[in-house]
Amino acid sequence: MKIRRVLATAVALAVTTPAALLSVSPAYADAKPAAQTQEKQSKPTIEELEEAAAEAQKAYDKAVEAEAAGRVEVDKALDDLSEVDGTHPLAVASAAARQAAKDAADAKTAADQAVTEAKAALDALPETATEEERTAAETALSEAEATATTAATTKTAADAAAAEAREKLDDARVAAVRAYGVLQKAVEDARAVKAAADAALAKAIKEAEEGEEDGEGEDCEPELEPDLTSKVTGLPDKLVAGTSTDFSLRVTNGSDRHMDEVLAFVSVHATDKSGLKDTDKFFRLQWSTKSAPKWQNADAHDYIDAVGALKPGAHADVKLRLTLDKATPAGNGAAFFAADFFNEDGSCGGAPDLDMYEFDVKAAGSKPGKTEDAKPSTAPRPGNTGTTPQGSASGTPATTGSLAATGSSSATTSIALAGGAAVLLGAAAVFVVRRRKTGSDA
Repeated sequence: MKIRRVLATAVALAVTTPAALLSVSPAYADAKPAAQTQEKQSKPTIEELEEAAAEAQKAYDKAVEAEAAGRVEVDKALDDLSEVDGTHPLAVASAAARQAAKDAADAKTAADQAVTEAKAALDALPETATEEERTAAETALSEAEATATTAATTKTAADAAAAEAREKLDDARVAAVRAYGVLQKAVEDARAVKAAADAALAKAIKEAEEGEEDGEGEDCEPELEPDLTSKVTGLPDKLVAGTSTDFSLRVTNGSDRHMDEVLAFVSVHATDKSGLKDTDKFFRLQWSTKSAPKWQNADAHDYIDAVGALKPGAHADVKLRLTLDKATPAGNGAAFFAADFFNEDGSCGGAPDLDMYEFDVKAAGSKPGKTEDAKPSTAPRPGNTGTTPQGSASGTPATTGSLAATGSSSATTSIALAGGAAVLLGAAAVFVVRRRKTGSDA
Protein backbone atom coordinates (compact mmCIF):
# COMPACT_ATOMS: atom_id res chain seq x y z
CA MET A 1 0.00 0.00 0.00
CA LYS A 2 1.32 3.46 -0.89
CA ILE A 3 0.01 6.84 0.21
CA ARG A 4 -2.15 8.03 -2.66
CA ARG A 5 -0.71 11.53 -2.53
CA VAL A 6 1.64 10.49 -5.33
CA LEU A 7 -1.29 9.63 -7.56
CA ALA A 8 -2.98 12.85 -6.50
CA THR A 9 -0.01 14.83 -7.74
CA ALA A 10 -0.06 13.01 -11.07
CA VAL A 11 -3.68 14.03 -11.43
CA ALA A 12 -2.92 17.64 -10.58
CA LEU A 13 -0.22 17.70 -13.24
CA ALA A 14 -2.40 15.93 -15.79
CA VAL A 15 -5.19 18.42 -15.12
CA THR A 16 -3.13 21.63 -15.22
CA THR A 17 -0.57 20.74 -17.89
CA PRO A 18 -2.98 20.75 -20.87
CA ALA A 19 -3.97 24.31 -19.93
CA ALA A 20 -0.32 25.34 -19.87
CA LEU A 21 0.24 23.53 -23.13
CA LEU A 22 -2.55 25.44 -24.85
CA SER A 23 -0.68 28.70 -24.19
CA VAL A 24 2.30 27.62 -26.28
CA SER A 25 0.81 28.57 -29.65
CA PRO A 26 -1.73 31.24 -30.66
CA ALA A 27 -3.40 28.50 -32.71
CA TYR A 28 -4.95 27.29 -29.45
CA ALA A 29 -6.15 30.65 -28.20
CA ASP A 30 -9.82 29.68 -28.46
CA ALA A 31 -9.40 26.62 -26.24
CA LYS A 32 -10.38 27.18 -22.59
CA PRO A 33 -10.55 23.79 -20.86
CA ALA A 34 -12.55 23.59 -17.69
CA ALA A 35 -9.54 21.92 -16.10
CA GLN A 36 -7.77 25.30 -16.10
CA THR A 37 -9.86 26.53 -13.18
CA GLN A 38 -9.97 23.23 -11.36
CA GLU A 39 -8.14 23.22 -8.05
CA LYS A 40 -5.65 20.56 -7.09
CA GLN A 41 -7.13 17.96 -4.82
CA SER A 42 -5.36 15.76 -2.37
CA LYS A 43 -7.44 12.77 -3.43
CA PRO A 44 -8.89 12.97 -6.95
CA THR A 45 -11.76 10.87 -8.17
CA ILE A 46 -11.76 8.68 -11.25
CA GLU A 47 -14.28 11.11 -12.78
CA GLU A 48 -11.76 13.93 -12.39
CA LEU A 49 -9.08 11.77 -13.98
CA GLU A 50 -11.40 11.00 -16.87
CA GLU A 51 -12.01 14.73 -17.35
CA ALA A 52 -8.26 15.39 -17.29
CA ALA A 53 -7.67 12.66 -19.88
CA ALA A 54 -10.42 14.11 -22.07
CA GLU A 55 -8.89 17.59 -21.88
CA ALA A 56 -5.47 16.15 -22.75
CA GLN A 57 -7.03 14.40 -25.77
CA LYS A 58 -8.60 17.70 -26.91
CA ALA A 59 -5.28 19.50 -26.54
CA TYR A 60 -3.54 16.78 -28.54
CA ASP A 61 -6.17 16.89 -31.31
CA LYS A 62 -5.83 20.68 -31.58
CA ALA A 63 -2.04 20.40 -31.66
CA VAL A 64 -2.22 17.86 -34.50
CA GLU A 65 -4.60 20.10 -36.46
CA ALA A 66 -2.36 23.13 -35.96
CA GLU A 67 0.73 21.15 -36.99
CA ALA A 68 -0.95 19.97 -40.21
CA ALA A 69 -2.00 23.53 -41.10
CA GLY A 70 1.49 24.75 -40.19
CA ARG A 71 3.04 22.21 -42.55
CA VAL A 72 1.08 23.65 -45.46
CA GLU A 73 2.13 27.17 -44.52
CA VAL A 74 5.82 26.36 -44.10
CA ASP A 75 5.94 24.50 -47.44
CA LYS A 76 4.37 27.53 -49.15
CA ALA A 77 6.76 29.89 -47.39
CA LEU A 78 9.80 27.84 -48.38
CA ASP A 79 8.61 27.75 -52.00
CA ASP A 80 8.20 31.53 -52.00
CA LEU A 81 11.65 31.88 -50.43
CA SER A 82 13.32 29.54 -52.91
CA GLU A 83 16.72 30.82 -54.00
CA VAL A 84 16.07 29.61 -57.56
CA ASP A 85 12.56 30.74 -58.50
CA GLY A 86 11.05 32.18 -55.31
CA THR A 87 8.60 35.07 -55.63
CA HIS A 88 9.12 36.55 -52.17
CA PRO A 89 10.81 40.01 -52.29
CA LEU A 90 13.78 38.63 -50.38
CA ALA A 91 14.14 35.78 -52.88
CA VAL A 92 13.93 38.22 -55.81
CA ALA A 93 16.50 40.52 -54.20
CA SER A 94 18.85 37.62 -53.50
CA ALA A 95 18.61 36.40 -57.11
CA ALA A 96 19.36 39.88 -58.43
CA ALA A 97 22.30 40.31 -56.08
CA ARG A 98 23.59 36.87 -57.02
CA GLN A 99 23.42 37.79 -60.74
CA ALA A 100 25.15 41.12 -60.07
CA ALA A 101 27.94 39.30 -58.27
CA LYS A 102 28.30 36.90 -61.21
CA ASP A 103 28.47 39.79 -63.67
CA ALA A 104 31.06 41.54 -61.52
CA ALA A 105 33.11 38.35 -61.33
CA ASP A 106 33.00 38.00 -65.13
CA ALA A 107 34.05 41.64 -65.55
CA LYS A 108 36.97 41.17 -63.17
CA THR A 109 38.07 38.04 -65.05
CA ALA A 110 38.01 39.97 -68.33
CA ALA A 111 39.91 42.90 -66.80
CA ASP A 112 42.56 40.60 -65.34
CA GLN A 113 42.95 38.96 -68.76
CA ALA A 114 43.39 42.41 -70.35
CA VAL A 115 46.18 43.17 -67.87
CA THR A 116 47.89 39.92 -68.73
CA GLU A 117 47.67 40.65 -72.45
CA ALA A 118 48.91 44.25 -72.02
CA LYS A 119 51.93 43.04 -70.07
CA ALA A 120 52.66 40.46 -72.71
CA ALA A 121 52.43 43.10 -75.45
CA LEU A 122 54.81 45.40 -73.59
CA ASP A 123 57.29 42.59 -72.94
CA ALA A 124 57.11 41.54 -76.61
CA LEU A 125 58.22 44.92 -77.98
CA PRO A 126 61.46 44.56 -79.92
CA GLU A 127 64.53 46.60 -79.06
CA THR A 128 63.98 48.52 -82.27
CA ALA A 129 60.53 49.73 -81.10
CA THR A 130 60.11 53.48 -81.19
CA GLU A 131 59.55 55.61 -78.12
CA GLU A 132 55.99 56.24 -79.24
CA GLU A 133 55.28 52.48 -79.53
CA ARG A 134 56.70 51.79 -76.08
CA THR A 135 54.73 54.68 -74.54
CA ALA A 136 51.53 53.39 -76.12
CA ALA A 137 52.09 49.88 -74.73
CA GLU A 138 52.82 51.20 -71.26
CA THR A 139 49.68 53.39 -71.38
CA ALA A 140 47.59 50.38 -72.45
CA LEU A 141 48.94 48.38 -69.49
CA SER A 142 48.28 51.21 -67.06
CA GLU A 143 44.70 51.60 -68.26
CA ALA A 144 44.12 47.81 -68.09
CA GLU A 145 45.43 47.72 -64.50
CA ALA A 146 43.15 50.61 -63.51
CA THR A 147 40.18 48.84 -65.05
CA ALA A 148 41.13 45.61 -63.22
CA THR A 149 41.36 47.49 -59.90
CA THR A 150 37.89 48.97 -60.41
CA ALA A 151 36.51 45.56 -61.40
CA ALA A 152 37.98 43.99 -58.25
CA THR A 153 36.39 46.67 -56.06
CA THR A 154 33.05 46.21 -57.82
CA LYS A 155 33.24 42.43 -57.38
CA THR A 156 34.00 42.75 -53.66
CA ALA A 157 30.99 45.02 -53.15
CA ALA A 158 28.75 42.76 -55.27
CA ASP A 159 29.87 39.68 -53.33
CA ALA A 160 29.12 41.41 -50.02
CA ALA A 161 25.69 42.51 -51.27
CA ALA A 162 24.92 38.98 -52.49
CA ALA A 163 26.02 37.49 -49.17
CA GLU A 164 23.86 39.95 -47.24
CA ALA A 165 20.83 39.25 -49.43
CA ARG A 166 21.37 35.50 -49.11
CA GLU A 167 21.68 35.81 -45.32
CA LYS A 168 18.37 37.69 -45.11
CA LEU A 169 16.76 35.02 -47.27
CA ASP A 170 18.22 32.25 -45.13
CA ASP A 171 17.04 33.99 -41.95
CA ALA A 172 13.52 34.16 -43.34
CA ARG A 173 13.59 30.47 -44.22
CA VAL A 174 14.92 29.57 -40.75
CA ALA A 175 12.18 31.69 -39.15
CA ALA A 176 9.54 29.82 -41.15
CA VAL A 177 10.96 26.45 -40.12
CA ARG A 178 11.23 27.53 -36.49
CA ALA A 179 7.61 28.64 -36.46
CA TYR A 180 6.65 25.20 -37.72
CA GLY A 181 8.98 23.65 -35.14
CA VAL A 182 6.94 25.27 -32.36
CA LEU A 183 3.89 23.45 -33.65
CA GLN A 184 5.81 20.17 -33.90
CA LYS A 185 6.99 20.58 -30.32
CA ALA A 186 3.42 21.32 -29.24
CA VAL A 187 2.31 18.01 -30.77
CA GLU A 188 5.16 16.18 -29.02
CA ASP A 189 4.29 17.78 -25.67
CA ALA A 190 0.57 17.21 -26.12
CA ARG A 191 1.18 13.55 -26.94
CA ALA A 192 3.28 13.12 -23.79
CA VAL A 193 0.71 14.93 -21.65
CA LYS A 194 -2.05 12.75 -23.07
CA ALA A 195 0.00 9.64 -22.28
CA ALA A 196 0.55 10.87 -18.70
CA ALA A 197 -3.14 11.61 -18.22
CA ASP A 198 -4.18 8.25 -19.68
CA ALA A 199 -1.63 6.48 -17.49
CA ALA A 200 -2.87 8.28 -14.37
CA LEU A 201 -6.44 7.27 -15.18
CA ALA A 202 -5.48 3.65 -15.85
CA LYS A 203 -3.50 3.54 -12.63
CA ALA A 204 -6.38 4.97 -10.60
CA ILE A 205 -8.80 2.43 -12.05
CA LYS A 206 -6.37 -0.42 -11.38
CA GLU A 207 -5.69 0.67 -7.82
CA ALA A 208 -9.40 1.11 -7.17
CA GLU A 209 -10.01 -2.44 -8.41
CA GLU A 210 -7.11 -3.79 -6.37
CA GLY A 211 -8.38 -1.95 -3.31
CA GLU A 212 -11.78 -3.53 -3.68
CA GLU A 213 -10.28 -6.99 -4.13
CA ASP A 214 -8.01 -6.60 -1.10
CA GLY A 215 -10.75 -5.08 1.02
CA GLU A 216 -8.62 -2.01 1.67
CA GLY A 217 -11.54 0.37 1.70
CA GLU A 218 -10.63 4.04 1.98
CA ASP A 219 -6.99 5.09 2.34
CA CYS A 220 -5.92 6.56 5.64
CA GLU A 221 -5.79 10.33 5.92
CA PRO A 222 -2.02 11.08 5.89
CA GLU A 223 -0.57 12.91 8.89
CA LEU A 224 2.39 15.26 8.61
CA GLU A 225 5.36 13.91 10.59
CA PRO A 226 8.29 16.38 10.49
CA ASP A 227 10.37 14.10 12.72
CA LEU A 228 10.52 11.38 10.05
CA THR A 229 13.63 12.57 8.21
CA SER A 230 15.68 11.49 5.20
CA LYS A 231 19.34 12.53 4.99
CA VAL A 232 21.59 11.90 1.99
CA THR A 233 25.38 11.66 2.08
CA GLY A 234 27.85 11.16 -0.75
CA LEU A 235 25.78 12.51 -3.66
CA PRO A 236 28.13 14.88 -5.54
CA ASP A 237 27.01 18.16 -7.08
CA LYS A 238 28.42 17.09 -10.47
CA LEU A 239 27.72 13.81 -12.31
CA VAL A 240 29.25 12.61 -15.58
CA ALA A 241 27.32 10.69 -18.26
CA GLY A 242 28.46 7.08 -18.58
CA THR A 243 29.34 6.73 -14.88
CA SER A 244 27.73 5.39 -11.71
CA THR A 245 27.66 7.13 -8.34
CA ASP A 246 27.12 5.38 -5.01
CA PHE A 247 25.71 7.33 -2.08
CA SER A 248 23.54 6.62 0.96
CA LEU A 249 20.23 7.59 2.49
CA ARG A 250 19.51 7.48 6.23
CA VAL A 251 15.86 7.45 7.31
CA THR A 252 15.39 8.40 10.97
CA ASN A 253 12.31 8.16 13.17
CA GLY A 254 12.88 11.14 15.45
CA SER A 255 9.35 11.00 16.81
CA ASP A 256 8.12 9.38 20.03
CA ARG A 257 5.93 6.80 18.30
CA HIS A 258 6.62 3.39 16.82
CA MET A 259 6.24 3.10 13.06
CA ASP A 260 5.24 -0.37 11.82
CA GLU A 261 6.31 0.15 8.20
CA VAL A 262 8.49 2.91 6.80
CA LEU A 263 9.05 3.49 3.08
CA ALA A 264 11.69 5.74 1.54
CA PHE A 265 10.64 7.92 -1.37
CA VAL A 266 13.35 8.72 -3.96
CA SER A 267 12.80 10.39 -7.33
CA VAL A 268 15.35 11.73 -9.83
CA HIS A 269 14.51 14.35 -12.43
CA ALA A 270 16.74 16.07 -15.02
CA THR A 271 16.72 18.24 -18.13
CA ASP A 272 19.24 19.19 -20.80
CA LYS A 273 21.04 22.57 -20.65
CA SER A 274 18.14 24.39 -22.29
CA GLY A 275 15.74 23.07 -19.65
CA LEU A 276 13.32 22.19 -22.44
CA LYS A 277 13.99 18.48 -22.75
CA ASP A 278 13.56 15.95 -19.96
CA THR A 279 16.40 13.45 -19.72
CA ASP A 280 15.09 11.17 -16.95
CA LYS A 281 15.12 8.15 -19.28
CA PHE A 282 18.93 8.17 -19.22
CA PHE A 283 19.03 7.70 -15.40
CA ARG A 284 18.79 4.41 -13.49
CA LEU A 285 18.40 4.33 -9.71
CA GLN A 286 19.20 1.19 -7.70
CA TRP A 287 19.19 0.42 -3.99
CA SER A 288 20.42 -2.16 -1.50
CA THR A 289 20.27 -2.68 2.27
CA LYS A 290 21.76 -5.03 4.86
CA SER A 291 18.74 -7.29 4.60
CA ALA A 292 18.70 -7.07 0.78
CA PRO A 293 22.36 -6.63 -0.26
CA LYS A 294 21.78 -7.32 -3.96
CA TRP A 295 21.28 -4.17 -6.04
CA GLN A 296 17.64 -3.72 -7.05
CA ASN A 297 16.04 -1.21 -9.40
CA ALA A 298 13.80 1.42 -7.81
CA ASP A 299 10.14 0.66 -8.55
CA ALA A 300 7.83 2.63 -10.81
CA HIS A 301 6.28 4.40 -7.78
CA ASP A 302 9.68 5.78 -6.61
CA TYR A 303 9.30 3.93 -3.29
CA ILE A 304 11.88 1.73 -1.57
CA ASP A 305 10.10 -0.85 0.58
CA ALA A 306 13.12 -2.14 2.51
CA VAL A 307 13.29 0.22 5.49
CA GLY A 308 10.90 -1.82 7.63
CA ALA A 309 9.73 -0.86 11.13
CA LEU A 310 11.40 1.93 13.10
CA LYS A 311 11.21 2.43 16.84
CA PRO A 312 11.32 5.94 18.28
CA GLY A 313 14.84 7.32 17.74
CA ALA A 314 15.85 4.46 15.41
CA HIS A 315 17.22 4.82 11.90
CA ALA A 316 17.82 2.66 8.83
CA ASP A 317 20.37 3.09 6.03
CA VAL A 318 19.78 2.50 2.33
CA LYS A 319 22.62 2.34 -0.19
CA LEU A 320 21.80 4.03 -3.50
CA ARG A 321 23.43 3.88 -6.90
CA LEU A 322 22.64 6.37 -9.67
CA THR A 323 23.84 5.36 -13.15
CA LEU A 324 23.85 7.75 -16.11
CA ASP A 325 23.79 6.36 -19.63
CA LYS A 326 26.64 7.50 -21.90
CA ALA A 327 24.08 9.25 -24.09
CA THR A 328 22.88 11.48 -21.22
CA PRO A 329 22.97 15.10 -22.43
CA ALA A 330 24.74 17.71 -20.33
CA GLY A 331 22.28 19.63 -18.18
CA ASN A 332 20.81 19.91 -14.71
CA GLY A 333 19.29 17.42 -12.31
CA ALA A 334 17.72 17.07 -8.92
CA ALA A 335 17.00 14.16 -6.61
CA PHE A 336 14.06 14.29 -4.19
CA PHE A 337 13.88 12.36 -0.92
CA ALA A 338 11.22 11.82 1.74
CA ALA A 339 9.74 9.00 3.86
CA ASP A 340 6.26 7.68 4.66
CA PHE A 341 5.00 5.42 7.42
CA PHE A 342 2.07 3.06 7.90
CA ASN A 343 0.83 1.55 11.16
CA GLU A 344 -1.32 -1.50 11.80
CA ASP A 345 -3.90 0.70 13.52
CA GLY A 346 -4.60 2.33 10.13
CA SER A 347 -2.70 5.56 10.68
CA CYS A 348 -0.18 6.75 8.15
CA GLY A 349 1.75 9.84 7.17
CA GLY A 350 5.10 11.19 6.20
CA ALA A 351 7.53 14.06 6.10
CA PRO A 352 5.74 17.32 5.19
CA ASP A 353 8.37 18.35 2.63
CA LEU A 354 10.74 16.82 0.12
CA ASP A 355 14.49 17.30 0.45
CA MET A 356 15.87 18.35 -2.93
CA TYR A 357 19.51 17.84 -3.91
CA GLU A 358 20.48 19.62 -7.14
CA PHE A 359 23.42 18.55 -9.33
CA ASP A 360 24.98 19.36 -12.71
CA VAL A 361 25.18 16.73 -15.45
CA LYS A 362 28.37 16.68 -17.56
CA ALA A 363 28.63 15.05 -20.98
CA ALA A 364 30.34 11.66 -21.30
CA GLY A 365 34.13 11.94 -21.12
CA SER A 366 34.04 15.25 -19.22
CA LYS A 367 36.15 15.90 -16.17
CA PRO A 368 33.83 16.81 -13.30
CA GLY A 369 36.47 19.06 -11.73
CA LYS A 370 36.20 19.85 -8.06
CA THR A 371 33.04 18.34 -6.59
CA GLU A 372 31.25 18.75 -3.27
CA ASP A 373 28.36 16.89 -1.73
CA ALA A 374 25.07 18.25 -3.04
CA LYS A 375 23.36 20.38 -0.42
CA PRO A 376 19.68 19.82 0.38
CA SER A 377 16.97 22.41 0.05
CA THR A 378 13.32 21.95 0.91
CA ALA A 379 10.64 21.58 -1.75
CA PRO A 380 6.90 21.56 -0.98
CA ARG A 381 5.53 18.05 -0.95
CA PRO A 382 2.33 17.03 -2.76
CA GLY A 383 -0.58 17.03 -0.34
CA ASN A 384 1.13 19.44 2.06
CA THR A 385 -1.66 22.02 2.20
CA GLY A 386 -0.46 25.58 2.04
CA THR A 387 2.90 24.83 0.47
CA THR A 388 2.00 22.85 -2.64
CA PRO A 389 2.64 25.03 -5.73
CA GLN A 390 -0.67 25.98 -7.33
CA GLY A 391 -1.21 26.51 -11.05
CA SER A 392 -1.55 30.12 -12.11
CA ALA A 393 -4.32 31.44 -14.29
CA SER A 394 -2.25 30.62 -17.34
CA GLY A 395 -1.79 27.04 -16.23
CA THR A 396 1.88 27.54 -15.33
CA PRO A 397 2.87 26.16 -11.90
CA ALA A 398 4.08 28.91 -9.59
CA THR A 399 7.47 28.65 -7.90
CA THR A 400 6.75 28.95 -4.20
CA GLY A 401 8.37 27.91 -0.97
CA SER A 402 12.07 27.34 -0.48
CA LEU A 403 12.55 25.89 -3.97
CA ALA A 404 11.84 29.26 -5.55
CA ALA A 405 14.26 30.88 -3.12
CA THR A 406 17.24 28.87 -4.39
CA GLY A 407 17.95 31.18 -7.29
CA SER A 408 15.22 30.76 -9.89
CA SER A 409 14.94 33.20 -12.78
CA SER A 410 12.23 35.84 -12.77
CA ALA A 411 11.42 35.37 -16.46
CA THR A 412 7.84 36.36 -17.19
CA THR A 413 6.87 33.19 -19.07
CA SER A 414 7.73 29.49 -19.00
CA ILE A 415 7.22 26.65 -21.44
CA ALA A 416 4.63 23.98 -20.64
CA LEU A 417 5.77 20.82 -18.90
CA ALA A 418 7.04 18.28 -21.41
CA GLY A 419 4.48 15.53 -20.85
CA GLY A 420 6.67 12.78 -19.49
CA ALA A 421 7.86 15.48 -17.12
CA ALA A 422 4.96 14.50 -14.91
CA VAL A 423 7.31 12.49 -12.73
CA LEU A 424 4.38 12.00 -10.40
CA LEU A 425 6.04 14.62 -8.21
CA GLY A 426 4.85 18.21 -7.83
CA ALA A 427 8.25 19.45 -6.70
CA ALA A 428 9.78 18.04 -9.87
CA ALA A 429 7.33 20.08 -11.88
CA VAL A 430 8.50 23.23 -10.11
CA PHE A 431 12.09 22.19 -10.77
CA VAL A 432 11.35 21.84 -14.51
CA VAL A 433 9.69 25.22 -14.72
CA ARG A 434 12.55 26.87 -12.82
CA ARG A 435 15.17 25.29 -15.05
CA ARG A 436 13.27 26.25 -18.18
CA LYS A 437 12.90 29.83 -17.03
CA THR A 438 16.63 29.96 -16.40
CA GLY A 439 17.26 28.47 -19.84
CA SER A 440 15.01 31.03 -21.53
CA ASP A 441 17.06 33.87 -20.01
CA ALA A 442 20.38 32.40 -21.14
